[in-house]
Amino acid sequence: MTLRLYDTATAAVRDFVPLRAGEAGIYLCGATVQAPPHIGHLRSGVAFDVLARWLEVGHGLRVTFVRNVTDVDDKILAKSAEAGVPWWAWAYTHEQAFTAAYDAVGVRRPTYEPRATGHVTEMVELMEALVERGHAYAPADGSGDVYFDVRSFPEYGALTHQRLDDMADAGDADPRGKRDPRDFALWKGAKAGEPETASWPTPFGRGRPGWHLECSAMARRYLGDAFDIHAGGLDLRFPHHENEQAQSRAAGLGFASYWLHNGWVTMGGEKMSKSLGNSLVVSTVLETTRPIALRYYLGSAHYRSALEHSETSLAEADAAVTRIETFLRRARPSGPWTGCFPLLPEAFRAALDDDLNVPGALAVVHETVRAGNTALDARDGEAALAAWAQVVEMTKVLGINPLDPQWSTGAQDTAALTALDALVQHQLTARAKARADKDFAAADAVRDALAAAGITVQDSPDGARWALAERS
Repeated sequence: MTLRLYDTATAAVRDFVPLRAGEAGIYLCGATVQAPPHIGHLRSGVAFDVLARWLEVGHGLRVTFVRNVTDVDDKILAKSAEAGVPWWAWAYTHEQAFTAAYDAVGVRRPTYEPRATGHVTEMVELMEALVERGHAYAPADGSGDVYFDVRSFPEYGALTHQRLDDMADAGDADPRGKRDPRDFALWKGAKAGEPETASWPTPFGRGRPGWHLECSAMARRYLGDAFDIHAGGLDLRFPHHENEQAQSRAAGLGFASYWLHNGWVTMGGEKMSKSLGNSLVVSTVLETTRPIALRYYLGSAHYRSALEHSETSLAEADAAVTRIETFLRRARPSGPWTGCFPLLPEAFRAALDDDLNVPGALAVVHETVRAGNTALDARDGEAALAAWAQVVEMTKVLGINPLDPQWSTGAQDTAALTALDALVQHQLTARAKARADKDFAAADAVRDALAAAGITVQDSPDGARWALAERS
């Protein structure tokens, strides 16, 4: 089957054809590390983590995944100054908080995670190329600023399908040195009062990079002049991604073949943001919500749709995960899985190939769980095992396999579960012997004792299986 993705640049669903056979390159705009992450920040990480997994599992591609860190900008400088903390320490503290949040919800580490401050050389080279080609200029005001000349590039506005004359002014720098108020800053000259450590020397004067230049330079460094997919939040389409595409293509680079954008997490219909005071900080949410439930919730709507948050959202996600987890523990084989059932249902594949339709894929997961439970109740061991194997493989792709050790809260919990399994298996062996000896009273006593301890036992033709009782 062919993977089809909605491309913002063409406003159409297109067949995904990688530039290089057997490979795929993804660039995801990562965090500007000015403050701790809220759950809205994690949505792009979860959505495009699933995409990368599906490209690997569903289409056999080797994926290079780049997610950058913007570790210097106006807000970081302002907030660190207010706190009386060096800007680089402020940025690094919040970068660690983002890393911990991504890790907590099972977003795999990217292949490369470059920081903007580590790639100034590449940014200056790109900026110089734009000046040489007549697409950028340094005003004669001594500011040290460098601007992209939007009128020099006829394709400006192509990504978001806008006419230049309909666009708002670029509010990223003092407009006095600009030829056109919509020209955007490639480089910002150093200003009085800013830390000297937050500026770098260039042929145009000391300063620091503009946000858009950072991403173009880092994408090129790790993915080459042309790559497959550029991804990010819906709010980044303009001006950020529009400006990235313009400056990269004006420099003669092919840049991204496909542009993918995820919808916002909203509350009361408004985008979750710190400025609106409606954010839910990840570390706080995880005090009362299982990480796997938070991940499930963030992937429960189509990635291009808004995800409305409510008081019951996370509880509903946790209940859905619990249904999957209970079945997997009931149906798991007593030994290593050696079956050869088809592991990914065609309906699951079709859903993910249809513009990464995770809600459709989740529907297949839950249908398979229901079928597996029915098979268990009917003591159809083969059908139950087939369902178990399919649910395991589907939830691996979606990053929500409850049996994966990553969802343990630590090594101690993993060791405890291992020890519990050994003890329960010993009891089940004693019960099996009692049943073979037709000592049904003893067998029932073992089962009752396990039930009293919160452990359910399910008999099947392949032997007894156990699971922790579903929480009420």
